[in-house]
Amino acid sequence: MTEPFSVRVTVRGYETDVQGHLNQAVYLNYAEHARWSLLRAAGITQAGLVATGVGPVALETTIRYLRELTAGDEVDVTCVFEWGKGKTFRMRQTIRRTDGTVAAELVGVGGLLDLKERRLLPDPQAYFKKLATDPSLFGL
Repeated sequence: MTEPFSVRVTVRGYETDVQGHLNQAVYLNYAEHARWSLLRAAGITQAGLVATGVGPVALETTIRYLRELTAGDEVDVTCVFEWGKGKTFRMRQTIRRTDGTVAAELVGVGGLLDLKERRLLPDPQAYFKKLATDPSLFGL
């Protein structure tokens, strides 16, 4: 896959703060929406994950706010998974206005939790490959 997965979102008025800027916590919602949209596009549902006894967990998130967003702005939220060895993976996300201006960059560390044992699975990449109908969306 050459282009990162992307989903478009329109900033809603009720998501803004007293200065008219997108509330800082809403950036996390947009990032989460893009990640779940990627999972769905790859053929993985929330119910399907629960049925297999696993669930994604966020372990760390860093956000760099670069430009303000206001009500009515349309943004594309990208999501790219980066795989290493071990129990965790990185997710790089960009929130970009449709004119190309980068509003925020997010980097997260996640894993897949065994819902019964409450421990991270040793090879999340293998689970995503197994569960996805289109693992290429994960770069696999």
